[in-house]
Amino acid sequence: MAIQFDDVSFYFFDFDDNIMFLTTPIFILNTETEKPEPFSTGEFATIHPLLGQPGKWENYAMFDGSYRNFGDIPADELQPGQKQYFVEDIEKAIESNERNWQAPSWDLFVYACKKQRPVSIITARGHSPGTLKVGLRVLVEKGLIPREPNYLTLLPVGNDEVRREQLDDPGLIKTTPALKRVAIKKSVDKALEKFGSDPEHRFGMSDDDPQNVSLILRAMCECKKDYIDKRFFVINTHMGEKVKLEVFPVDFPVTRQPESAFVEPLE
Repeated sequence: MAIQFDDVSFYFFDFDDNIMFLTTPIFILNTETEKPEPFSTGEFATIHPLLGQPGKWENYAMFDGSYRNFGDIPADELQPGQKQYFVEDIEKAIESNERNWQAPSWDLFVYACKKQRPVSIITARGHSPGTLKVGLRVLVEKGLIPREPNYLTLLPVGNDEVRREQLDDPGLIKTTPALKRVAIKKSVDKALEKFGSDPEHRFGMSDDDPQNVSLILRAMCECKKDYIDKRFFVINTHMGEKVKLEVFPVDFPVTRQPESAFVEPLE
């Protein structure tokens, strides 16, 4: 006898500036001085589209070392007692008694962990999934989240191995937004494979980068076409805002009642 599942709410999260604000820098090359300059991920989301364009950022460009702190230090290069950047940056963030490291989707993330809703972390970082788990485990050890996430998928789209083996990018040529788009669709497919395709499941993803939000909307629209009876939501947290949109096909009548919305009440 096949197992019958009830409908489930699936929570998809970007990490940086969405769950937590970390101090991991992105380096941008000043082409006049030939020196790299560090910027926060929030600053980078605003600056990135302007690089090389006439104006303040015309003499700035990305280079091979721009994301050097967003990937793992090779195991044979780690010094005794040294931790991966992601783990170290989480520890640094929570050392402060202030809560300014909590990004707009923090409460939603805590809720998903508490209720053990299936969670996908879809991040531009290049760390291994194992490193991400170690970093998030710090939050449990410090009592900041009640339990480790109930992982559905853990997809750092900047990780070469993940790109090749899970995101259909053997040549490593896809952009970060395009990879996130694939990651979303793969996560939805895995959810339906694991929890059944008959129940009226709900999927929502939050992200702070406007370019990524645009691609998330496209991915969710494609998922809605494939799974017309499922519900898909996008939460834009750019610059501290929290705008929630439900995705429908152009020709689909919007008849649902507000009380069935994706985001469950926080307790």
